[in-house]
Amino acid sequence: MSRIIVTGTDTGVGKTVFAAGLAGALGGFYWKPVQSGIDPEGDSETVRRLSGLAASRILPEAYRLQLPASPHLSAREEGVEIDLARLMPPIQDGPLIIEGAGGVLVPLTETLLIADYFARLAAPVILCARTGLGTINHSLMSVEALRARGVPVAGIAFIGDPHPENERIVPKLAGVPHLGRLPMLDRLDAASLATAMAAMDLGTIRKAM
Repeated sequence: MSRIIVTGTDTGVGKTVFAAGLAGALGGFYWKPVQSGIDPEGDSETVRRLSGLAASRILPEAYRLQLPASPHLSAREEGVEIDLARLMPPIQDGPLIIEGAGGVLVPLTETLLIADYFARLAAPVILCARTGLGTINHSLMSVEALRARGVPVAGIAFIGDPHPENERIVPKLAGVPHLGRLPMLDRLDAASLATAMAAMDLGTIRKAM
């Protein structure tokens, strides 16, 4: 089974939209192991709307928590204990896109960070990063945190308006491929996202899987 993880430098960077576009472009499956916050909708619902995939290819979360917070806090507030045995990827006949929660150093449990969980999955990671101010620091620290745990970084996907210098220097200093830039779309729907994703370096992503 081929699989790849989509994560972000922080919350709200646009990784769910990217994950939806990637799942659609690869004709794969999407899985969010832990969802924290479902108002007005969870990430699986967003991906279902934007990926163009059949509902059967959006796999149910292992944990679906109400509170929009770090998974460790959401779970504690709801009296839930996250069991890592439930977070092993389901077997599917096709590419599996796994979306993380928040940034790479967000606590999944009281003792395990998201990056530690990624290391257990032994799958390559795509790091979604903003194009604007602050992205150099956030991106390079995220790559370092992943590499410190032996997590392979397939590349960086930028999201936002063009910023040639940030898009040049971050992949260079990180030593990872520039996978392209997903622009902010005036009309965000499955068709417009599919068109935008066609400009991403899908070939490099496929090789990484």
